[in-house]
Amino acid sequence: MNAFVAMSENPRIQQIIEKYKPIWALNHAFALLGWDLETYMPTGASEPRGFAQAQLTMLKQERVIALSGLISEAQKDTNLSENDKGVLRIVGREVDYYTKVPSTLIEQLQRTATEANVVWREARRKSEFSKFQPYLEKLVELKRLETEKLGYHGHPYNALLDKFEEGLTVDDVDAIFSRLVPRLKQILTKVTAEKRYPAHHPLESQKYEEAAMKKVNMDLLTLLGMPKENFRLDISTHPFTSSMAVNDVRITTRYEGVDFKEAISHVIHESGHAIYELQIDPTLEYTPLVNAPSLGLHESQSRFWENFVGRSKEFTKLIHPILRKNLPFVSGYEDDEIYRYFNMIRPSLIRVEADEITYNFHIVLRYELEKRLIAGDVSASEIPAVWSNMMEEYVGIKPGTDAEGSLQDIHWSSGDFGYFPTYSLGNVIAGMIFNRIRKDMNLEENIKNGRLIEIRKWLREHIHGWGGIYSPKELQQRIFGEVYNPDRLIAYLESKFLT
Repeated sequence: MNAFVAMSENPRIQQIIEKYKPIWALNHAFALLGWDLETYMPTGASEPRGFAQAQLTMLKQERVIALSGLISEAQKDTNLSENDKGVLRIVGREVDYYTKVPSTLIEQLQRTATEANVVWREARRKSEFSKFQPYLEKLVELKRLETEKLGYHGHPYNALLDKFEEGLTVDDVDAIFSRLVPRLKQILTKVTAEKRYPAHHPLESQKYEEAAMKKVNMDLLTLLGMPKENFRLDISTHPFTSSMAVNDVRITTRYEGVDFKEAISHVIHESGHAIYELQIDPTLEYTPLVNAPSLGLHESQSRFWENFVGRSKEFTKLIHPILRKNLPFVSGYEDDEIYRYFNMIRPSLIRVEADEITYNFHIVLRYELEKRLIAGDVSASEIPAVWSNMMEEYVGIKPGTDAEGSLQDIHWSSGDFGYFPTYSLGNVIAGMIFNRIRKDMNLEENIKNGRLIEIRKWLREHIHGWGGIYSPKELQQRIFGEVYNPDRLIAYLESKFLT
């Protein structure tokens, strides 16, 4: 690990880092406000919260733009360290965004998204898309304006993809899905025909007590090594992770009262995100480098822990005693049967409940819809019908309600267009991690013996500790010698489900 020199040796970089500290503090406040919005904020408080967040965002815009002169001068320097270049890359991207997008648009986006989020929750609960439709229409209109202000080459959606995954384009994503989707369909056809993995299991209809499930999750968090002094678990409509600082990371889950594997998956998934945040080099705190370089890399951690570790035979055996201790109905099932339950293969209407093979079909659907919304090829009012038809095309089933269809995800209500493709990038990168990490350690043996700390150490050394020093494509090239290669994920799935 190449530790960050706290104030750099370059005087201009020193100035940038010092002047960035108030921006870090604003980001800290945004994270805390966002976490509160999803967990404890009263639903009637959305309007003042939206106003407050909009005002804070405009304060951030002023602070960022004020750094433009220093950035321009520092970029002329030919003697910059890797860390210095990272600082300039990250802050330069922020300057570019806030210079191009006017404060009036930023304010509208923030206020609309905050109010839309609360409306979405009610619309989802009642399964009434019509309640959310006006907010979606407004958000799409604002996001189109944002793409125009940012500018783009090729498809207008490129401007939004780049916000979440630096350098990512529609061409990149199309290339990934063109290789991934056909192979996944082939795997699904074979798995379904051979019936090695069940489409249904008695445990999915088994009810559980929330108190008992909470005990299971707390034991899992202990097993994963989550530190009690700077980590917490709460409940929200949609599970998420929020990082206020390297030593303050929070996750949420939800309890449906049935099908306990979902509650476990949510906690392991979000813990993957949390582990990333907790293992960023602490010397990067209060600097522009304290964040992961992209959501694709971040999602690779949650998907790696949830699927490659959490759904493995070794992990199933490891946690079986925890399950038996807290969930008496599990006692009649052997390790192999629990493993089969965790790895059921069945087309699902709900993305977060999808199995490893069909999950990416949910993402390509959302990706195609977002492209069409931003390009103006489909309207918000058409979304439920188009969603239904595309679900039948990709997954083979149609949603019976809006809650099972276009209202199931929080992302659009938050204005996060361009986010969904990073989930598939996460799966792809997780496959690359699986391929590489097994060359450096006996992964299965470490999981079997509960030595998860060894996995965490490897991830910290190769990915987490670097924070945002390198761009997502550069970091992948340094670790794997390749970028967004879906063949690693396909090889893993074929090995797991077809051999």
